[in-house]
Amino acid sequence: MVDINVPAQPSTASLVKALAIAFVIAAVLLVLVVLPAERNIDITGFGHAIGLTALSAPASDAEGQAPAKESATVGTMTEDETVIEVPPGKGLEYKFYIHAGEKLKFTWSADTGELFYDFHGEPKGAANGVFESFAAGTASGAKGTLTAPFEGVHGWYWKNRGAEPVKVTLATSGVYEVLGLR
Repeated sequence: MVDINVPAQPSTASLVKALAIAFVIAAVLLVLVVLPAERNIDITGFGHAIGLTALSAPASDAEGQAPAKESATVGTMTEDETVIEVPPGKGLEYKFYIHAGEKLKFTWSADTGELFYDFHGEPKGAANGVFESFAAGTASGAKGTLTAPFEGVHGWYWKNRGAEPVKVTLATSGVYEVLGLR
């Protein structure tokens, strides 16, 4: 008779321990590597120290030079409020030109009913129709702050699916250039 040694099955305790260790390693890698490289979120400073935050910087321009990052001290802080009428069954866009890293604080509200909206940005130099949506849905208003992930045109598309005109009041502040209706 042949004696074959069959390895013992791991215990539940050893499996739980291995799972906990794997989870901790994944969490550490997420904080130290993935977030700095993908989202420029660097809680510990480790990503900056080893150059990972440069991976999430805006792409180079056509001449091969990285775009200069503007700061709030370079531009002029602006505050604006406007009322935009969206005709029934129609859609329109209201836009701003914003440099990468600048903040746009906003509040918009519809006087009656809800509108479909798409808050998005179009990178400088991108082909026509190329954009990145930040938020979309149906609502009677929204507020927040956008930190522009790239230089370019940013703003809202609103569509009135109702039978009556809707007036949108949009209040903004930040460092930007108003492009208006497009």
